[in-house]
Amino acid sequence: MIEGKNVEFKCEYMDDIKYAVIAFANTNGGKLYIGINDDGTIYGVDNVDDTMLRLTNMIRDIVRPDVTMFTDYSVEKMEHKDVIVLTVQRGTARPYYLYSKGIRPEGVYVRQGASSVPASKTAILNMIRETSGDCYEDARSINQQLTFEKAKEYFAKKKVEFGDAQKRTLNIIGEDGTYTNLGMLLSDQCTHTIKMAVFEGSKKSVFKDRKELTGSLLEQLEEAYTYIDQFNHTRAEFKGLDRIDKRDYPAEALREALLNALVHRDYSVSGSTLISIFDGRIEFVTIGGLVRGISYDDIMLGVSALRNKKLANVFYRLKLIEAYGTGIMKINECYADQAVKPIIEVSNNAFKITLPNLNYNQEMHEVGIKNERMKMVLSLFGKKDSIVRKDVDDLLGVSQSTSSILLREMLDNGLIVKVGSGRNLKYRLKIRS
Repeated sequence: MIEGKNVEFKCEYMDDIKYAVIAFANTNGGKLYIGINDDGTIYGVDNVDDTMLRLTNMIRDIVRPDVTMFTDYSVEKMEHKDVIVLTVQRGTARPYYLYSKGIRPEGVYVRQGASSVPASKTAILNMIRETSGDCYEDARSINQQLTFEKAKEYFAKKKVEFGDAQKRTLNIIGEDGTYTNLGMLLSDQCTHTIKMAVFEGSKKSVFKDRKELTGSLLEQLEEAYTYIDQFNHTRAEFKGLDRIDKRDYPAEALREALLNALVHRDYSVSGSTLISIFDGRIEFVTIGGLVRGISYDDIMLGVSALRNKKLANVFYRLKLIEAYGTGIMKINECYADQAVKPIIEVSNNAFKITLPNLNYNQEMHEVGIKNERMKMVLSLFGKKDSIVRKDVDDLLGVSQSTSSILLREMLDNGLIVKVGSGRNLKYRLKIRS
């Protein structure tokens, strides 16, 4: 016999046997002979029972997921000496890894010739896909060092149990005892984020504020709603003696759009959920188009096919969503009696919901912005006798064309006068008699 891809010799029990066990289970199985030197010399094992006990304990304690069902032990006589033969089959829950290292190259080993070597990240991901299927939620999380402090707080607030039994029932912990990608999404180490931005006006040219949310999806959900709500202003209208308060956006529509963005996105694709707040609208952009077999017309009729069924189940248990896909219908109902309507847009790889601001008047808003800018320009004359167009560019942070249009209107309104021309053109405050 010689060492090879499926055979390895060990003169005696030693700690590095674990690498061969993991490599065999992750590749095509193999046999490990304890009591044979690398050159094939038979040494034998003096204390078979003690060595077998150490071997079984080691495999049980440090290899994850449990690989014991794919191992078999026997003792063979070779040259009148006892040799322990450990047979390892290819496992069905690959990748197997060292518990202390996790699912990463330094913890996952494969066979390469007669050696056990660390697996590449690509090889690890391929093993996960092969054994977990196409369902992202069910696949094992690359990170197994997960904590759930924020999730615990949220479950406790909702008076829902969140022990190990519940984690298994919800599929946060899979059948093999490891954390799933669903667990990762709810953990404090969630790798997906929400990026939020507030823009001036109706274009993405001038940022007023921005924020990126990290951590458990449950924590991101709360923080995102709180952030959006501070820009959901209340405006008062009077009908006779009665005052009627009207918010920019229906609270239920905001809630449903946010939940839709988190529950239905495709988490197998990297990238952030985007929420953009403008003066007249809020946009929610989610990675992942419609689930296969569902059309745009279907979702507008209330038909729902869940991409993340188990994540939706968690949100259902926490009474955040209903059992059926009523989110889009609820959003439309919030605007049923309004002149403006939500806009739903779908591409192959993205889903976008745009909620219009019910209190927004484009014409009046533009007049207000223009008047405010004129006041800012007039304030410059408290520091200078004359100004040039570039002073306005720098003050307002706008383009040359925008500042030129503003100065022209101020000339037409008799607020300022021209002095000089061409490169020497300046503006002065008009002196009124």
